Amino acid sequence: MRQIPKPLQNRLAARRAWIGLAALALGSAAGLSHAQTDTAWPSKPVKIVVPYGPGGAVDVVTRKLAQKLTEQTGQSFYIENKAGGTGTIGATQVARAEADGYTLMANDTTFSLLPHIFKKLPFDVGQDLVPVSAFVFAPMALAVNATSPYTKLQDLLAAAKREPNRVSYGTGGPGTTPHFATEALGIAAGVNFMHVPFKGAGEATQAVLSNTVDFQIASPAGVMGNVKGGKMRVLAVSGDKRVSALPDAPTFAEAGVRWNGVVNWTGLWAPKNTPAPVLQKLQAEIAKAMASADLKAFADNMGAEARQIGASDMAKMLKDSTEAWGKVVTHTAFEKQ
Repeated sequence: MRQIPKPLQNRLAARRAWIGLAALALGSAAGLSHAQTDTAWPSKPVKIVVPYGPGGAVDVVTRKLAQKLTEQTGQSFYIENKAGGTGTIGATQVARAEADGYTLMANDTTFSLLPHIFKKLPFDVGQDLVPVSAFVFAPMALAVNATSPYTKLQDLLAAAKREPNRVSYGTGGPGTTPHFATEALGIAAGVNFMHVPFKGAGEATQAVLSNTVDFQIASPAGVMGNVKGGKMRVLAVSGDKRVSALPDAPTFAEAGVRWNGVVNWTGLWAPKNTPAPVLQKLQAEIAKAMASADLKAFADNMGAEARQIGASDMAKMLKDSTEAWGKVVTHTAFEKQ
């Protein structure tokens, strides 16, 4: 075998060392760049996908939060409505987005229902989207048109008992929180309602306003404007106490139904592998927003509570909610899609 001259061996060794150092430098630069991106977040507009149509509670609450985050960070947070598939179309879009903190998803309690609704989802509910923070906890209100003949909850329930499946209610689609919350009310009261699904909670509200359906159960955020405008009337609210923004509306228990109903909440999710520093900064900004006077006034005005819980508590809440909904879904014999 031919022997490589000593000078050439030295030059080759030096070249290999230089290549190794260059690779190390490039790796360090990439890591530094990534770290700088994390700490500089947000350095460009942040998109929040609302997987429902405009006008519903998730849309209303998230727009208010986005406005506040824009004020706090100096960077634009904007909403993109992506309705359809009980929120799965928008959720899939976010699950497949780049995990850099610039695409997020807003949703509510409905997210915990997805495993009960679909046989198979285009994303992994427990893995592909990670909880970031939950905020604005709101009771749910049963609302009718202001001209409705039902002036009390017992009037509506009595009509449903006389003619099963005639008294109708609207929701943003099969499998949404209002859908199963209304079915849970029917179970508690021993009546059967007729479900009329729409593309979003906002459309369901319009159906109540046009007397297309008799009532809807929705977060106060979605109906409060019409209630204050004299176009809708609330017959009952969920929870164990009356809502300050709706002092004349009794709780379901006060109205004669042994059922506390559902307390809805809104939250944000991010694609898996989103950098921890980004999630931590986002959580801190949400906590700051919820502690602000204008967000507290906003929540109070719609009968809700402005507070923030972090990722671990939100994950536990999702788990508990999923288990609780399972009992209602089983009782209603809902067939998975």
